[in-house]
Amino acid sequence: MFKNLCPAVLGISGRESEMIELALSHGFKGINLDLADFAGQVKAGGYEKASRLLTSARLKLGSFSLPVRWHGGEGQFKADLMALPEVAELATRIGCTRAVTLIEPGSETRPYHENFEFHRARLTEIGEALAKYEIRLGVGFLAPAACRPEGTLQFMQKAEEVVMLLGTVGGSNVGLALDTWHWHIGGGSTEALRVLGKAGIVTVSLGDVEPGLTAEDVPVSARRLPGEGGMIDNAAILTTLAELGYDGPVTPTADKSRFAGQPREEIVKKAATAFDTVWKAAGLNAKGRLATVR
Repeated sequence: MFKNLCPAVLGISGRESEMIELALSHGFKGINLDLADFAGQVKAGGYEKASRLLTSARLKLGSFSLPVRWHGGEGQFKADLMALPEVAELATRIGCTRAVTLIEPGSETRPYHENFEFHRARLTEIGEALAKYEIRLGVGFLAPAACRPEGTLQFMQKAEEVVMLLGTVGGSNVGLALDTWHWHIGGGSTEALRVLGKAGIVTVSLGDVEPGLTAEDVPVSARRLPGEGGMIDNAAILTTLAELGYDGPVTPTADKSRFAGQPREEIVKKAATAFDTVWKAAGLNAKGRLATVR
């Protein structure tokens, strides 16, 4: 596995060159790809020019957001699915072979059992489309009750429910986008990660939360950097992932409000420092492997 930077989740932005410099300066080995922006650069100046900085930086690419609006109507879904091959081919060409998407925690019209089948069918179809380009799809979820819009029918907000859904989705390239913050709040366990195994985990994001907060009352703003809250044993999770042979991106996260008014350099430095502390506590070396036999 490798240390990955996602500027957007930390609330920072800037030119591609600036984000790459921040990643390299603070020890990150990978960076998330803004595929829409990259595609625009390719159309404007050609692939070689658009990819020059990423290639010269020798950073791995973590993941990109799935550009398919699959939660809504059939017409919109089919239109986006038809456009997917073009962006999937570009992602594969640049070496970004992991896409991520989220399960919406509620529905205005579909009861639970109907929504389950809706998700199973849509995710299976998307997985099949991405498999042609050897791209894996990571599916995440939102655990806090605060994430579900008022007045909607409740859907998946617990880890065990998501694992059950993923077990019914056709295709071996569809798995979990593990976010330890939502995983912990949603009742997920290290044992469940072992059951999923290497093949069942596509991406990993690390976060932490303070004691005393539950899924019913935790605000999204309570997300802290790994190791800052004291409730999520991210080191143990990383050790487990290493034992499973997980080889993908691991990204530090925190709510953007935690960094209000701070310069980009300071934000990335804080994220890298917190990340490195957990990384070392997990017994990992620079290549993301266990430094000692356990």
